[in-house]
Amino acid sequence: MLDFLRYGVILSLIISLISLAILIIKTFSFGRSPLNAKPQGDVKRGILYAFGRGMMPWEKESAGKHLLTYVAGILYHIGVFMSILYLFTLLFLIKLPVSFIYMFRITFLVGFLCGFALLLKRWLAPTMRALSCPDDFISNVIVDIFLVLAFLHTFFSHLLLLFFLFAIFLFLYIPIGKIRHCVFFFIVRILFGHFYGFRGIVPPQKKVTFEK
Repeated sequence: MLDFLRYGVILSLIISLISLAILIIKTFSFGRSPLNAKPQGDVKRGILYAFGRGMMPWEKESAGKHLLTYVAGILYHIGVFMSILYLFTLLFLIKLPVSFIYMFRITFLVGFLCGFALLLKRWLAPTMRALSCPDDFISNVIVDIFLVLAFLHTFFSHLLLLFFLFAIFLFLYIPIGKIRHCVFFFIVRILFGHFYGFRGIVPPQKKVTFEK
């Protein structure tokens, strides 16, 4: 039964990746408007900015004004990434040192606490709740449960069956829910850096000062 579920997790991951690839192809099938203006900047520098300095809170007004939320989001996503990495070690029967297990436990716990705090903020803040749809809450809850199961499995190995079952559900849900932003995030940042880099808007130019 366990081997059957192990292959089920791998199959669900493959289905998820194929579905995401189809979504990406459909997204770009609409085509892009040609840029008729002459380039005013460097596209490569724009993309590097989008993934580098442009991700810093002082470059983003919303993040700069909500620094705790920004940090919690980073820790949350680190926890999610580590939980998937941990899942892969279980799928391929990789033996982990005890020190690695402790590291995973910390990231899972911190990730869950940050994710749950963000969920509470979305629900308790009237403005955020008004802008949210059901999937905003569902996706958060699904990932939070996945983090909890990963954390508990480090203590109770007999939960592996449940962990694999939920991993199958998670991978199949990714393409149909907002969790698919894990892929589209990178595409959006590339398009952002390309367009505004082409226009010379990013990276921001240094302000010129004139002496009196």
